[in-house]
Amino acid sequence: MKKFFLALAVLIATVTGFSALSTKVQAETTVKIASDSAYAPFEFQNDQKKWVGIDVDIMNEVAKINDWKVEMTYPGFDAALQNLKAGKVDGVIAGMTITDERKETFDFSNPYYTSALTIATAKNSDIKDYSQLKGKAVGAKNGTAAQTWLQENQKKYGYTIKTYADGVHMFAALTSGNIAGAMDEVPVISYAIKQGKDLAMNFPSISLPGGYGFAVMKGENKNLIDGFNKALAQMKSNGEYDKILEKYGVTSSKKATPKKAVYTIASDNSFAPFEFQNEDKKFTGIDVDLLTAIAKDQGFKLKWNFVGFQAAVDSIQAGHADGMMSGMSITDARKEVFNFGDPYFSSNLTLAVSSTDDSIKAWKDLKGKTLGAKNGTASFDYLNKHAKEYGYTVKTFSDATTMYSSLNNGSINALMDDEPVIQYAIKQGQKFATPLKAIPDGQYGFAVKKGSNPELIEMFNNGLANLRANGQYDKIINKYLANDAKTVKAGTKENTVLGILKNNWDQIGHGLLVTLELALLSFILAMIVGVIFGLFSVSPSKILRTIARIYVDLNRSVPLLVLTIFIFYGIPNLLQMITGHQSPLNEFTAGVIALTLNSSAYISEIVRSGVQAVPAGQMEASRSLGLPYATSMRKVILPQAIKITIPSLINQFIITLKDTTLVSVIGLVELLQTGQIIVARNFQAFRVYGLIGLVYMIVLLFLMWVGRRVEKRMK
Repeated sequence: MKKFFLALAVLIATVTGFSALSTKVQAETTVKIASDSAYAPFEFQNDQKKWVGIDVDIMNEVAKINDWKVEMTYPGFDAALQNLKAGKVDGVIAGMTITDERKETFDFSNPYYTSALTIATAKNSDIKDYSQLKGKAVGAKNGTAAQTWLQENQKKYGYTIKTYADGVHMFAALTSGNIAGAMDEVPVISYAIKQGKDLAMNFPSISLPGGYGFAVMKGENKNLIDGFNKALAQMKSNGEYDKILEKYGVTSSKKATPKKAVYTIASDNSFAPFEFQNEDKKFTGIDVDLLTAIAKDQGFKLKWNFVGFQAAVDSIQAGHADGMMSGMSITDARKEVFNFGDPYFSSNLTLAVSSTDDSIKAWKDLKGKTLGAKNGTASFDYLNKHAKEYGYTVKTFSDATTMYSSLNNGSINALMDDEPVIQYAIKQGQKFATPLKAIPDGQYGFAVKKGSNPELIEMFNNGLANLRANGQYDKIINKYLANDAKTVKAGTKENTVLGILKNNWDQIGHGLLVTLELALLSFILAMIVGVIFGLFSVSPSKILRTIARIYVDLNRSVPLLVLTIFIFYGIPNLLQMITGHQSPLNEFTAGVIALTLNSSAYISEIVRSGVQAVPAGQMEASRSLGLPYATSMRKVILPQAIKITIPSLINQFIITLKDTTLVSVIGLVELLQTGQIIVARNFQAFRVYGLIGLVYMIVLLFLMWVGRRVEKRMK
């Protein structure tokens, strides 16, 4: 009996063990992966002839998590792709950049690394800019993003391209002087330099959209993609991913330390789809979502200030803002004034005409026509540069809303703007056509004032790289630019004046409140200052009369718009030159000061003329009775002068109220600026501006009625 139970136990143990082993073998999947042969630090042979690198370690860790058995081969980049197409391997991991073209053939995992391109030169080379490559040979590996970029920009910079099968031969050609530069990924060149290669990286880097991805043939091995993504997420959460990168001297998820509690960011207020107000009256768009996500990734706080493009540019220079994110093209001229982060979007310029205008089919057809462009933009620069060549005139606009409305009403024949902006406007229902081929425009960049806030640029670059790597960047872009992207149409809510008022009454009311506060406060201060200088101007003292004349003449000789801009932007820069510190004014305060100075000069003249309108005999009679000059002015002259000046003073208040519209140029969201923001969302320019004009008319007619009533009672 004991022998029976012993034999039974052995049998059960044997069967159980075999079953467990059998289950393990069945669960284990053999995956054949191809990779590059020489792409350090991603895949290369170490001094022990063992294949190592970031891609190798990541793939081994992915296999471990998924319980796969991996068989890796290293035939080279091109051969790896051919093997995948031929079905000899299941997948490829080889520092392969995810592109739209490659997505037609392969399915990709989530990006596991985001890189940038740059050009390596010999260590002793003095070539540091793309413009210096004219007439020289530049190397690139076949089938890479570097080769594509060099081909796209060959005409622009005038170099020739030499193609290599691998990085070993390319860098050898560079070292021997056969080529002047070699374009490759930043970490690849950095690793080569660390290994003792006599190379230098002096060129600015070019961010690569998409990132690196693990690839399988399209429609096949979805389980491998799912397993890779699941394992990658686990590796990032448990720190294994960072350990692999650090092992090869590459960092991930870098973070700079914020030096401010909150960073103020200036932006445009009507540049859809990059920044605009949505149906809920909240600012949104590509720029807003990108920078907000970057701030979250890097751990710093933002305060947005949507003031318009030119006002945003001026705000940075005056110290009102720490940075600018506003679809701003990176140009050599702007690099003299601003420091830019890595480019975050590539765009083209395109010309828009009315959809009913078929007279423009080529650039020569623009002769004698008027074209619109926003001031300070790449479109403005391009049109002015070619105005004589094609014989058109350029009309400048401060915002897109007014420019688009001008095309609709026929004030201009065409306009130039960034291609995604015009395409978005067309999707919103604008009756535009784009008959001419788009013009390469360059890239958008996040900007700070030159020499300031370097940590903000560093945080932006780090965050942008992380967003590209984790796929969030593509999600944000596609949210606004994909063919099926949701648009913000006016719909039935805002296609009538009543609908606009019903949907925006609170926003319009707030704009009106700001306008009234600005007008009242500045006029009260102007009355105080104006009366003082008015009395100075009729004083027996020649010194006081001279002071009053200088004050009045200076303020009346400067246009209010110029005065407003100078106070808001000029004074902070002036104080910085004197004290070394910027003390920026907010928009409301600057507006109050400008309106006070302007209005007080005219009020001073009103007071002077009112006093002088009182018969001179009144003062003489008062003085002959023994009353001092001050008492005579207070009790005899001024009461009569007030009656005389009341109509003029009321008229001056009406003028001050209307002049508040000029303060919108520095970004204050008063009634007019409110209207511009609403139009940028619903494109109902005629109805919105008609409604804003009606609000002004009602308020001003009421003030005129009050003025007449007061004047009547004073008689």
